[in-house]
Amino acid sequence: MSKQEMLSKIIAALMDQDRTETNALVDKALENGVTPMEVLNEGLAAGLQELGVLFAEEEVFLPELLLAAEITTDIMKRLQDKFETEDTKIEKRGTVLLATVEGDVHDIGKSLVGMIMNASGYNIIDAGKDVPNKKMIELVKEHKPDIVGLSSLLSTTMPAQQEFIEMAKEAGIRDQIKVIVGGAPVSRDWANKIGADGYAEDASGTVIEADMLLGLK
Repeated sequence: MSKQEMLSKIIAALMDQDRTETNALVDKALENGVTPMEVLNEGLAAGLQELGVLFAEEEVFLPELLLAAEITTDIMKRLQDKFETEDTKIEKRGTVLLATVEGDVHDIGKSLVGMIMNASGYNIIDAGKDVPNKKMIELVKEHKPDIVGLSSLLSTTMPAQQEFIEMAKEAGIRDQIKVIVGGAPVSRDWANKIGADGYAEDASGTVIEADMLLGLK
């Protein structure tokens, strides 16, 4: 079986929320030379993203998406161990503070971003969902992250992203952080309009954007 065939089977098993089969296929892929990063990016993340599209189209429902995310998280813990024990150990690139903005309780996308970025070498501080900007400013001062990622899944909560940037200026910390915004209704134009440093459409794109902002690519 080719690498692509193994990854495709992982995607299919995850989309079926088959925990046993997904775990078995991941182990088989690793035994056959597929790297943990490939399993993550081209298998698990790809499967979750496909499920996310189906969820948006109302072809799958929230419990199915949550179960797939739970399966992925459990496997990620095992993969993280491999990252830390193999010669390909990933060195931390920087610290990222993530949150879903105040008024928005959607956090699956944000959690996926954190998972992918952590596996890609970033130290992740996940502030959770429905987080007030005042709290975010406090967390920036406390943890001194390199990047702040703000997710908004509702168009009505998008202004909170702009508010954070203004509050960061007032607090005198805007020049100490890079701000990346994302979420279903968010666009590159919106990011430019509110003065964000970056925009990402999906989890893998967030890693690319973060690398660029920190001068790593």
